[in-house]
Amino acid sequence: MNMSLDALVEDRWQTLVKVGVLALTVTLSSLLLSACGGDEPEPPPPTPVVATPIPTPIVATPAPEPTAAPAPTAAPALSTPQPPAEGAYGLISVGSGFDRPLYLTYAPGDTSGRLFIVEQDGTIAILKDGKRQEPLFLDIDSRVGSRANEQGLLSMAFDPDYAANGIFYVYYTDVGGDTVVARYRVLANNPNTADPDSEEVLLRVGQPYSNHNGGQLKFGSDGYLYIALGDGGSGGDPLNSGQDRSTLLGTLLRIDVRSGSPYVIPADNPFVGQEGVRPEIWAWGLRNVWRFSFDRATGDLFTADVGQNKLEEVNFQPASSPGGENYGWKLFEGSEQFSGSREGMARREMTFPIAEYGRSEGCSVTGGYVYRGQDLLDLAGNYIFGDYCSGIVWTLTPQADGTWLRSVLLQAPSEITSFGEDADGEVYVIIRTGEIYRIMSK
Repeated sequence: MNMSLDALVEDRWQTLVKVGVLALTVTLSSLLLSACGGDEPEPPPPTPVVATPIPTPIVATPAPEPTAAPAPTAAPALSTPQPPAEGAYGLISVGSGFDRPLYLTYAPGDTSGRLFIVEQDGTIAILKDGKRQEPLFLDIDSRVGSRANEQGLLSMAFDPDYAANGIFYVYYTDVGGDTVVARYRVLANNPNTADPDSEEVLLRVGQPYSNHNGGQLKFGSDGYLYIALGDGGSGGDPLNSGQDRSTLLGTLLRIDVRSGSPYVIPADNPFVGQEGVRPEIWAWGLRNVWRFSFDRATGDLFTADVGQNKLEEVNFQPASSPGGENYGWKLFEGSEQFSGSREGMARREMTFPIAEYGRSEGCSVTGGYVYRGQDLLDLAGNYIFGDYCSGIVWTLTPQADGTWLRSVLLQAPSEITSFGEDADGEVYVIIRTGEIYRIMSK
């Protein structure tokens, strides 16, 4: 992927300088991989894009009950979370030499200690015993388009029954720039290599611009696959995708990929049966979610949504939610009005973030995980996240009054492209330059 400075990035950098972000240690040539917002130039009129699954999915009536995702390694008993002690945590290197790593995960039921690292150009590598393994687990470089900063192979998710069926899913932008969600299988005779010819495309969504591709997919404890899509790109959401439920852009989807072909829409999705609304949608009003996760102990959902010019945000959905939340974009950026004239009425209809921060602290939020591991029990129940540009890692600690306390946990050495979680609930920090770190106590 060509990482040269184009006019778009140049304009955004100048804007950041004006608001005092010179102190951020950002490598200018790779600024804003994960969803650069900001002062993008006015786009030309776009070609209309129709987001259509392949083929039309089935709406379950009622939805087949999928096998629930297997429970991860037991977490410590839930207690009242406490904010981290200042300066008590750092990072330990667990691997290096990866090519633009964007994501880290593990395979359910795998006891080998393998970690799977998604690389932007279209490959997935295995990290084991501190080393990047050869050959690659998956190489689909020829199918993946990664010329623009926010394109590429962006995420993967293992089927909850992976140990038995060898199935996993990937999210990538194809060579034409469109979003693809596809199913793959591991080779029957080699657990370290997937079959690149086993691809089954489940969903293809047209992308009018090269940025804001979202990129996360993850199974919930209900056994359904959740997928985050950006608003289609450019700046200021020129297609109004965030507030348009007739498109999949700017939404979080919830589909059943295990009960039908290409997928089944759960009957309890919030917009099933509503005319002109895509029934796959679970939540909407999103600009460009760069990583979401479920608390493995409670099932609560956290989404980190990248801002435009002013605010980065973290949203919260309790496990009890029936879905349907509107997180506000583009009427709101964070908790502040961005566009539209019905501010009073609109505010009553929105779900606002539990945390937000401005350009003095960073410029592109990277979502993480609620800590449920065994090694750092003082962090239990804290949501860990960071900023791509500044490398700051924070925690959010729930308070008795329903608010969340934000605290600095540590400083990463470079741009944070993602966080990761292993089978035991330990949390990792992925750095753009190719290093993988685990959070540790000092």
